[in-house]
Amino acid sequence: MQAFDRATLADLNVFLTIVRRGSMAKAAIEHGVSTSALSHRMRKLEAQLGVRLLNRTSRSITPTEAGGVLAVQLEAGFQTIGDAVRSLERHRHFPVGRLRLNVLRDAARLVLGPVLRRYLDEFPDMHLDVSVDDHLVDIVAQGFDAGIRYGDRVPQDMVGVALTKAARWVVVAAPELIVRTGRPEEPKDLLALPCVQMRVGDNSNFPWELGNGAAMVQVDVRGPLTANETEHAVDAAIRGVGFTYCLERRVRAEVATGALEIVLPEWASEGAPFTIYYPSRRQLPPGLRQLINAIRDAENLPPLIVPRDE
Repeated sequence: MQAFDRATLADLNVFLTIVRRGSMAKAAIEHGVSTSALSHRMRKLEAQLGVRLLNRTSRSITPTEAGGVLAVQLEAGFQTIGDAVRSLERHRHFPVGRLRLNVLRDAARLVLGPVLRRYLDEFPDMHLDVSVDDHLVDIVAQGFDAGIRYGDRVPQDMVGVALTKAARWVVVAAPELIVRTGRPEEPKDLLALPCVQMRVGDNSNFPWELGNGAAMVQVDVRGPLTANETEHAVDAAIRGVGFTYCLERRVRAEVATGALEIVLPEWASEGAPFTIYYPSRRQLPPGLRQLINAIRDAENLPPLIVPRDE
């Protein structure tokens, strides 16, 4: 079977236009080239195929018998191609398929969880395959389409899109613990108080950074417990085990009910936002743009505008 390169396929499309228009001049206008250039391309195509396709006179141009048969088949073929391309346009707005995500525990609870129902109701042909993991993994090597981390931990060779505004970090404790140990008045006071340390994905202790800008201080706290995930650390804080450093939005409900209290509120720190990242700006996996915009909309952020070639 003869293989056709892009130039040959383009010439076949030009041939079909000539037959459809019944005029070399009109076909040339449609394709934005000169009549002589089109005539040259048709002679080249006929030589390549070894068959005469067009009967030319000074006043008309008509397909030969072989050219007529070819035109009918090309019409059907190009219609099939057009339908296939148009179906891809539908997938841009109504994506179909599986989207694999590697997500921090806090991100799964705080930014992904709240939009899941809305997203999957709107795009019922999508399936989200979510791996909740605080360890930083190579998402490409592990077969993930995207990951969600704090913005300052996104690999530099990845495209990152902020999903939230800056994260606000606070120190909290149970009221009973504050009564028992005393309330810290400044960051250094935490050095003498029981604290729940946090171990991050690379097994290092998560630093407590208090304040912002030039006034920020890092406190190397100590305490009776080290946890590797927020849920355990917050639960320990509620039970009076120690002071805990976490996202303010994570403990909003506990603070509202009085189970926890924010201490040193003037030393709250702003950190990198939750950020989704993926390998390339081109040809986003099905459903990823829609998921990004669902989260950004819930966070009162403007939508991600993706160029047409992505």
